[in-house]
Amino acid sequence: MAEAARVAVDLGLPATWLNNGPADLFDMGLPEGLSDRLESRRYGTHLTVWFIGRLDQIHFKLYAAADQGAGHHVDDLAALYPTGEELLAAARWAFTHDPSPGFRELMRTILKEMRHDAVANQL
Repeated sequence: MAEAARVAVDLGLPATWLNNGPADLFDMGLPEGLSDRLESRRYGTHLTVWFIGRLDQIHFKLYAAADQGAGHHVDDLAALYPTGEELLAAARWAFTHDPSPGFRELMRTILKEMRHDAVANQL
C-alpha cells in the first residue's frame, strides 16, 4: 500500500482514496463472465488500466447497497439505469455471497425503494 500512499500525496488525494475492502470478492467469486466484459485503456506507454463493465458495476453496487446500507451505492446504481433483468441477475449473484434471510430482506427493501417491486417479489 506504499504505492497508494505515494499516489495520494502526488495527486493530492485523501489517504483513503483506494478502497481495497471489496478484495474479498475475489475469493468469494466474481459475476459470471466478468473477465470477458473488462475494458482496457492505455495511458502512455507503461500503464494499462482494466475497467469492469456496466453489468458488473450493477452487481457490485447492488451487493454493496444491501451489505452496507443504501446511501451513495443506491445513487450510483440508479445512475446506471439497470433493467429488472440486470437487477435480478445481480441479486442472485449477491445471494451466493450472503444467503442469509436478513440479507435477502435488505435486498428486497432496496429494490422496492428503487421501484423495482417486480424484481423484489421474485426473490
